[in-house]
Amino acid sequence: MARPLTDQDKRKQISVRGLAGVENVTDLKTNFNRHLHFTLVKDRNVATRRDYYFALANTVRDYLVGRWIRTQQHYYEKDPKRVYYLSLEFYMGRTLQNTMVNLALENACDEATYQLGLDMEELQDIEEDAGLGNGGLGRLAACFLDSMASLGLAAYGYGIRYEFGIFNQKIVGGWQVEEADDWLRYGNPWEKARPEYMRPVHFYGKVEYTDDGVKWVDTQVVLALPYDTPIPGYRNNVVNTMRLWSAKAPCDFNLKDFNVGGYIQAVLDRNLAENISRVLYPNDNFFEGKELRLKQEYFVVAATLQDIIRRFKASKFGSTDFVRLDLSMMPEKVAIQLNDTHPALAIPELMRILVDIEKLTWEKAWDIVTQTCAYTNHTVLPEALERWPVELFQKLLPRHLDIIYEINRRHLERITKLYPGDLDRLRRMSLIEEGTAKKINMAHLCIVGSHAVNGVARIHSEIIKNTVFKDFYEVDPQKFQNKTNGITPRRWLVMCNPGLAEVIADRISEDYIRDLDQLKQLLNFADDEAFIRDVAKVKQENKMKFAAYLEENYKVKINPNSMFDVQVKRIHEYKRQLLNCLHIITLFNRIKKEPNKSWTPRTIMIGGKAAPGYHTAKMIIKLITSIGDVVNNDPVVGDRLKVIFLENYRVTLAEKVIPASDLSEQISTAGTEASGTGNMKFMLNGALTIGTMDGANVEMAEEAGEENLFIFGMRVEDVEALDKKGYDAASYYKRLPELKQAVDQISGGFFSADRPDLFKDLVNMLMHHDRFKVFADYEDYIKCQEKVSALYKNPKEWTKKVIANIAGCGKFSSDRTISQYAREIWGMEPSLEKIAAPDDPR
Repeated sequence: MARPLTDQDKRKQISVRGLAGVENVTDLKTNFNRHLHFTLVKDRNVATRRDYYFALANTVRDYLVGRWIRTQQHYYEKDPKRVYYLSLEFYMGRTLQNTMVNLALENACDEATYQLGLDMEELQDIEEDAGLGNGGLGRLAACFLDSMASLGLAAYGYGIRYEFGIFNQKIVGGWQVEEADDWLRYGNPWEKARPEYMRPVHFYGKVEYTDDGVKWVDTQVVLALPYDTPIPGYRNNVVNTMRLWSAKAPCDFNLKDFNVGGYIQAVLDRNLAENISRVLYPNDNFFEGKELRLKQEYFVVAATLQDIIRRFKASKFGSTDFVRLDLSMMPEKVAIQLNDTHPALAIPELMRILVDIEKLTWEKAWDIVTQTCAYTNHTVLPEALERWPVELFQKLLPRHLDIIYEINRRHLERITKLYPGDLDRLRRMSLIEEGTAKKINMAHLCIVGSHAVNGVARIHSEIIKNTVFKDFYEVDPQKFQNKTNGITPRRWLVMCNPGLAEVIADRISEDYIRDLDQLKQLLNFADDEAFIRDVAKVKQENKMKFAAYLEENYKVKINPNSMFDVQVKRIHEYKRQLLNCLHIITLFNRIKKEPNKSWTPRTIMIGGKAAPGYHTAKMIIKLITSIGDVVNNDPVVGDRLKVIFLENYRVTLAEKVIPASDLSEQISTAGTEASGTGNMKFMLNGALTIGTMDGANVEMAEEAGEENLFIFGMRVEDVEALDKKGYDAASYYKRLPELKQAVDQISGGFFSADRPDLFKDLVNMLMHHDRFKVFADYEDYIKCQEKVSALYKNPKEWTKKVIANIAGCGKFSSDRTISQYAREIWGMEPSLEKIAAPDDPR
């Protein structure tokens, strides 16, 4: 059980963790026992650990409720502009500790659970991750919700309440095996179902043109049932809402056309409708044109827009009647942000509502849509861009297809006026791609239907203007912006690394948690011996804790004095886990060749999930585990090199590994990683980065000083030049003996003795069709890694670079990102003001 804190420890921790006042602790204990008794219907004789977790979660949730209701009342009275963040993914992780941090309840809860004879960490470990996302895009949405609440914006996250989130990854015999993530099995204490706001969503059917306007008839109806989750801001009494829709069959589903004896089957068939919100598609940066996925995309959009319009019309205090009927006011009160093209159907759906139902003219409606919607692009990989077959649209959403055709007709008419006779430009810019099967280009739809289009790091925003969306940039340069991604310092520092958060607060006070730019003040302590010592000590403590975790959960013993070299992210060729593998093999071969040399010991950890259908990514995992089997059992190498594959990488594992890391691997081919956000988390938590000039790495180097990162490899221009010239992998293989040796070991069965040709496909890819040019960066990467090893031998100089990195992190707060979205896209003003607490007189 956790040791009770000494008075000195408590004084130290008061700042970041909140006061454990006597009244607070007494209240918490009372409420805990009340929930155990009345909510869970248990007593201490029969209660399980899980019962205690639920009692604590419900107790903490009680502190949210008053603030939640009051925040919504406050918005109702003030009638601010509201922003709706539409995303098919919200990768939230766990909620309990984050809520305690944001409400300043952490110390009081620690003390209360201790007095009740319970261990807080043990209870926190019972909570399931809300894994409703794949990776960066979904986690970004979660960080944005935290920042929007902390900045007092009237914001709503809208998405799908998947019954099964991202699969759990098991490694069996070195291979990835997927397991369903039944995260709702024991219930979710943080959500509140809102059946009174249930909305119908229509599919299929046909379009009728009548004197009374256009009608979409004979549709199938699925009901969207909303579940609300509170999103607390950081100590400002604001609690916003994330509303996730669940699919429900209507009571008369399949019974309208009742046939004798078909009743049982009709009830069983309700599952077909409810499958819409059953499972998250597990692809990251890859488009799979499945009908169920298109249903999900329309489902979230149709339900959300009904909600937005209801709230817009009824936002007069004390009234739920529709009082605001002039929809031309909508852009002054509503902003809709599309997180990638997945919610792109918001554009034709809003047009359908305004034209078909509200009877506005096309021109007026289009004006409202474009002024309301904005689009964030997340990738330039061609295989990730959504292109839906027209045939599928015709069947599933016939009215929306008509609307898209009309949007396209008017769009191409405008382009024709600007560029008469330029047919190739018309073809390139059309929303409809002609070919064997006609397809709708959803990115083009988003650009045409939005007033703002942004990339997610400076280099990425330049790339989209110069390449993929060049034609659109030439026509509407004013639409294109950059919004470099950020991360919330609440979860990614205060919560996951309290030791470092304290060491920083001791020097510059805790105001930086709301205003991360204040970390610049740490440069005043760059040569302060005590500060350098404290930062290094926190890192060592985090490494010891993570080493203990690995030993307990993976039965591997690691050397906590070795460099923790970490690459955690989705497994994808463009992220180049294979380049990391080649470095591991090279290091292994060098140690074997000169076993008596003084090598910098490393523990190399790689983790991440591969999409279940992505064969190459699954082979990469098998290669990593196979290399580990050889390296980790070689007596000559000993504990100077260990390779660990971190199973089931997820938000909760990130919170453990990132604070313990020394080296962060961000080694994608320049021009492929739109931004990256893991890179920022490592930087904030005191790891140094080895990386290419890609995504946000470019801006990290600018903020911290390029001399404080290990930058290597081709720049975007070099990659383009190599493409022109033609990338010839064999030339590197022939020229670099250590590369040849490593590749030959992989292909010759050195790491797969029982199946020598196991990795022939991987090697064939690297040698003959590697889009991401792994060999081209190998030599520079190895040299750069030698510099890393050399510096690690000098702990003081290493830690000085760490401090320069932490001091340069201010820009990478999602508070900064969201402030820019608010001012430059949504037309809203963020505020650090507190609103009245529930117990304050109004």
